[in-house]
Amino acid sequence: MTLAPIFVQAAQVASLLFLSPLLAGCIARIEAIVQGRHGPSIFQPYRDILKFFRKQSLLPEPSSWIFRTAPYVACGAYATVATLIPVLTTYPLPGATYGDILGGAFVLALAGFVTALAALDAGSQYTGIGSSRAVMVGILVEPTLIFVFFSVAFLTGTDLPYAMNAALRHSAANVLRPAHLLATAAFFMMMLVDTGRIPIESSSATTEFGMIDDARFFEHSGPAVALFRWGGSMKQFLLYTIFINVLLLPVGLSSSGSLPPVLFAVVTLFAKMLAVGLVVATIETTFAKLRLYKIPDFIATGLLVAVLAVFAYVVGVG
Repeated sequence: MTLAPIFVQAAQVASLLFLSPLLAGCIARIEAIVQGRHGPSIFQPYRDILKFFRKQSLLPEPSSWIFRTAPYVACGAYATVATLIPVLTTYPLPGATYGDILGGAFVLALAGFVTALAALDAGSQYTGIGSSRAVMVGILVEPTLIFVFFSVAFLTGTDLPYAMNAALRHSAANVLRPAHLLATAAFFMMMLVDTGRIPIESSSATTEFGMIDDARFFEHSGPAVALFRWGGSMKQFLLYTIFINVLLLPVGLSSSGSLPPVLFAVVTLFAKMLAVGLVVATIETTFAKLRLYKIPDFIATGLLVAVLAVFAYVVGVG
């Protein structure tokens, strides 16, 4: 049975929507096992999302339409990115050529922008602090990602995610070049930042003054919180997909629209994500959270690694 490209595209978006909470639950369970605890069920994120969907939605008095629409815009942005990157297939699907890797990054940045804007629109001190911190981190992360994508684009000769995947799949030499290895390491560091992981932020923190991402939707309630939590897991899923299918291990994807290869690609992708989640859980167990004023140093280190990746390509190292 061969699926039409539009249905494979829908399968990519569906994988993002329905597997992203499971990935978050599996990583939380892996962290608990590594730390010697029993931990929550891997299905706990689904329960939390459904719980908030059933709750009443309350709006702060000074909020406007920006506050109400931000969760939907953010989730829509994440779903859009899933159409631009190779989630399940090696060949581009409808709409995949409408945006390059930087275009996908801009769409992700749009989700962060509307979330921060809604936090400011709420008029709360806590959400304002979280928004300012998130914007500060984003300003430092974005140049690093630009250098990462430039170095990979130089190596592969393209800035389209599907073409990057094809170039790296067909050339093991490019995957092992110092420029590519440095770019992958820099992206992994920024992935820890963007997903709120130690050493930047603890995903299980409950102290308001130590939060960055979660502090932005303190004033939201009910379905809005559900959408933001769902969107956070989708963002993590997308970053893991870019890290695995574009940079680190661009194999295991379906080369046809047949149903068995597509299902195998789903299983393979999730297995690779669990392997990355194990590394992330080990890092969170091994390292301590950085103080707030030390976060720019960590991001600056990632920026230096990304710049070295471009330099390694220019001078022809490896």
